[in-house]
Amino acid sequence: MMTQEPARVVVAQTQELRRAVWILAGGVGVRRAELGNNFKMPGRSSSNSGSTGFISFSGVESALSSLKNFQSCIDSGMDTVSSVAFDLVETQTEVSSEYSMDKAMVEFVIMNRELNHYVTAVQSAINHVKEERPEKIPDLKLLVEQKFLALQSKNSDADFQKNEKFVQFKQQLKELQKQYGLQAEREADGTEGFDEDMIVTQSQTNFICPITQLEMKKPVKNKVCGHTYEEEAIVRMIESKHKRKKKACCPKIGCSHTDMRMSDLIQDEALRRAIESHNKRKQHRHSE
Repeated sequence: MMTQEPARVVVAQTQELRRAVWILAGGVGVRRAELGNNFKMPGRSSSNSGSTGFISFSGVESALSSLKNFQSCIDSGMDTVSSVAFDLVETQTEVSSEYSMDKAMVEFVIMNRELNHYVTAVQSAINHVKEERPEKIPDLKLLVEQKFLALQSKNSDADFQKNEKFVQFKQQLKELQKQYGLQAEREADGTEGFDEDMIVTQSQTNFICPITQLEMKKPVKNKVCGHTYEEEAIVRMIESKHKRKKKACCPKIGCSHTDMRMSDLIQDEALRRAIESHNKRKQHRHSE
């Protein structure tokens, strides 16, 4: 039986990553003192100020580059949250709300949004100085903060639907919960009284690839129409069509998606787990 320890670890790592991001972000905050009171923009005469120094953003841009690297850490964190959440469903392990993977995923989305806004704000402030070429250097730290707050003021719940990893997580988690017939999903979908085998049996048609007509081993989902296929089969089909300069249509009968691209495909981790779990139960029944 799985415990809530993996969930606790993920939540702790999420909090540590947030602290690390904003410690570095604080270092990126542009300060007037760091750039010097006297400066000369390229192409400007320094006769008035007597200064021969140039304003340099190399240090800030280097820190920005490091900050952007945290994007990969956030992506990895979201993948880990998904994996732990799916494991918890498979083992039907309950965890306290403190260690909720849903909350951890939301935290990552918020962190990602704030990181993007901060990077955008700093880049915008740098571009402002480069383009305006002010005689007197502005308070760049304040300028960054103003731009950051302006972006943050436009935050809305709709932002979550724009985060692809978050949307995939919610969809696949819901599908996996349905496969395992969890009580919360039964109540929400009006399926109280159905046992797990009945729910899985109803979903078995989703296990069959529309191309090979065989049970899938590595299912991928089409982000556009929502249909799933065996990865190797659909990739081969799309490549074949594109080599002949033709559009690839979704092979699911009745689907109106007529221009499939490789970028439309995402791994369907929840379905893969559901298929594997179904097969394990089937093998167990046969061995009894």
